[in-house]
Amino acid sequence: MADLVSGGAIGIPFTILYEVIKEVVVKTSMFQPLLDELNSKIDALKPLIDEIDKYNKVLDRREEELRDFKMQMEKGPELIRKCSNLSRWKSYKKYKYSNQLLELQNSLQNLLFILSVQQARDVKANLVATKNVENVAQRVDANVVELKEKGINLMKETLDEVKNLGTIVQQIDMKGEVKDQIDCEVPEPPLVTVGLNVPLRELKMKLLRDPKVSMLVLTAPGGCGKTTLATKFCQDEEVKDKFKNNIFFVTVSKKSNFNLIVQGLHQRKSADVPTFQDEATAVKWLHKFLKEEGQNHVLLVLDDVWSESKYLLEKFDEVKMPNFKILVTSRLQFPEYGSIYHLKTLNERDAMTLFRHSASLEDGQWNNLARKIAAPCKGYPLAIKVVGKSLRGKPFEFWRKRALEWSKGDSIIDSETEVLLRLQSSLDALDEKEAIIKECFLDLGSFPQDQRIPAAALIDMWAELYEELDKDFLAIANLYELTTRSLGDLVVTRKETVEDDDYYCEHFVTQHDLLRQLAVYQAKLDPSKKRVIIGNFGDNLPKCLTEQKHQPIKPRLLSISSDGTFSKNLHNIQLADVEVLVLNFNTKNYALPEFVENMYNLKVLIVTNHGFVPAELSNFHLLDSLPNLKRIRLERVSIPSITKHRIQLKSLKKISLFMCSIGQAFSNCSFQISDALPNLEEMNVDYCNDLVELPDDLCSLVRLKKISITNCHKLSALPREIGKLDKLEVLRLRSCTDLAKLPCSVKNLVSLNFLDISDCFSIVELPEDFGELSSLTKINMRQCSRLQELPLSVWDLEQLEEVVCDEETEGLWEPFLPRLCNVVVRAVKEEFSLDWLQKLQS
Repeated sequence: MADLVSGGAIGIPFTILYEVIKEVVVKTSMFQPLLDELNSKIDALKPLIDEIDKYNKVLDRREEELRDFKMQMEKGPELIRKCSNLSRWKSYKKYKYSNQLLELQNSLQNLLFILSVQQARDVKANLVATKNVENVAQRVDANVVELKEKGINLMKETLDEVKNLGTIVQQIDMKGEVKDQIDCEVPEPPLVTVGLNVPLRELKMKLLRDPKVSMLVLTAPGGCGKTTLATKFCQDEEVKDKFKNNIFFVTVSKKSNFNLIVQGLHQRKSADVPTFQDEATAVKWLHKFLKEEGQNHVLLVLDDVWSESKYLLEKFDEVKMPNFKILVTSRLQFPEYGSIYHLKTLNERDAMTLFRHSASLEDGQWNNLARKIAAPCKGYPLAIKVVGKSLRGKPFEFWRKRALEWSKGDSIIDSETEVLLRLQSSLDALDEKEAIIKECFLDLGSFPQDQRIPAAALIDMWAELYEELDKDFLAIANLYELTTRSLGDLVVTRKETVEDDDYYCEHFVTQHDLLRQLAVYQAKLDPSKKRVIIGNFGDNLPKCLTEQKHQPIKPRLLSISSDGTFSKNLHNIQLADVEVLVLNFNTKNYALPEFVENMYNLKVLIVTNHGFVPAELSNFHLLDSLPNLKRIRLERVSIPSITKHRIQLKSLKKISLFMCSIGQAFSNCSFQISDALPNLEEMNVDYCNDLVELPDDLCSLVRLKKISITNCHKLSALPREIGKLDKLEVLRLRSCTDLAKLPCSVKNLVSLNFLDISDCFSIVELPEDFGELSSLTKINMRQCSRLQELPLSVWDLEQLEEVVCDEETEGLWEPFLPRLCNVVVRAVKEEFSLDWLQKLQS
């Protein structure tokens, strides 16, 4: 094994690697932070490698493990040369190379640690040997004493050589193992911090003045300044005055140990640090420690907590005492353990202050240009600092070049490795069981930036793409998972206390632009090309999608954002394999691309107009040839324009129309709805303000199970024969404020189990035979303020279990409750929230 660490095995590859790094590090900017770190590691290793022949062993490492170090170093020069030659046009390879550089860096770090500890162990062995010499010297003659003295002198020389390893020597126990230690000192915040005064004040309000808050989770995506805010909090004079000398700051690794953290608290109070046999003993000691502190308050900061260390919060949550406060910083929210504080990105003013400082700009220097460059960072502190530093000291022309690149749509993720790695680590933390969360995150990149994403659209996509998300509430649960991990933000425009009726039309997802860029970047890296996301290219598509010489790709999801023009030469995409097509545009007239008719396996079509008025949609007849199309969602399009040609969608199960122009669609339709949609099971119409009445032909859709007509304020009547829909299970008429009554035929809806007439202000009475709804289990009738009484037939609603109402309509049910003994009446208050508007703007 000694040969493995001799100059011929590790020494020669190390020398080659050393020379290559020294040559390349000054020439390459794309991987500068990683190469700088490698340069630092290689400088630290060189003295040890130079003297490596002095060692006769390297700890008790296996020969195979040492060969791994050798192989890593042999691969290093080629990898570094690839990085130095990487064109910015191939920046999609950057993440791959960055990970390989990190592997090399970790390997060198491990080797450095091993050699350092071995050197320290050799020192210890020499100390033991010296003591043995002293014992022997007492019984030998002067010659042996002289030898002993020489040995001691030699030992002193050796100690001088490794004086920088003194701390490692102290950590080595009798078996030569390294003891872990926890540093609980509060680090100093950066010299310049911006935009944290308001968050600091709000943190103090929650953690210092609210006795109910014992643990607070400060959460945000990586690089938003959570640690900076936490250190600033600890250094605040009011905080220091309250907690005195009892502020403990622990940076939590992914494999942190509860016992070690408690030991860290103890070592600040006493030099005699106990060793806990188990976590239960550590908990008892912590209880005792807090009791002994009495009126003295204790603050513990757990910084950068990941899911692997979640159990730490559970352990500390067991120790709830009035004088004990815990501040947690994490990308995850951990709602089960405490209050949550979301750290927002910087506003424009603070962002510019931070950018100017990072770029070392003088006041007023290059104002307009600086603003153009900083704007794409969207207030994200890490991106602002990285971009600013990359331009520091550069000439004006370089700044203009960067601004031009930004204007052409270049991504910060593509150009700044440090930002990529920080954001990417949140995805890397997901294990195999959480793979579906990552897939859903990547799907969010299918929608344009600066736009809220309807949860209803994601429900349609995921129901067909992933078997485990085939129910609406499962998709919403996944969106909450993304939110708790700071990978997105699920917001609800109106929130009620009761949310168990599968109504998600007012749920939306917002996402910071850099997170969307990360999703798009990852889609490009995916070797299987499960999703292809095409931006505003028009006919100017990437060559990999248009040239036949490239390897054909078979995406399951295809997203196109365009101005209404398309390339006709998507040679490299196997269109027949596409299952989900997402089309985004912002024009008055839009035609479905002709290649749609070749998507034989298409299951979901989502068409979204991001303009302010409904757009004319043409070429809708192309869908007639698609045998597997199950779901269609149209947003802000004119429905009359697509009903001019006969069409039959035999496989369509669900159609959703959001903010569409629908008023004249059915009256001028050239075909029967029942012929066009023979197997339709679900119809959703939301915010279609010109809808006055539904056509009678709707009642011929005998397979319908769910009708949801919401926020259509001009709808005044339902079809008289709606009772023919004997398979209908859900009828939602929420916020149809002009709807005056329900047809008498509703009594024939024998399968109806849920009726929602909430916010239907104009309904004065329910049909006399309302009680014949034999399957009705739940009714929502909040804010039906003109409804003065219920029909006596309500007595016959034997299956009814729940009534959702308000305080006014609650009294209408009191006379019936003695007989309807299984019915629960819930009077809920509705809360309107405009938070999503602020989040969308930010």
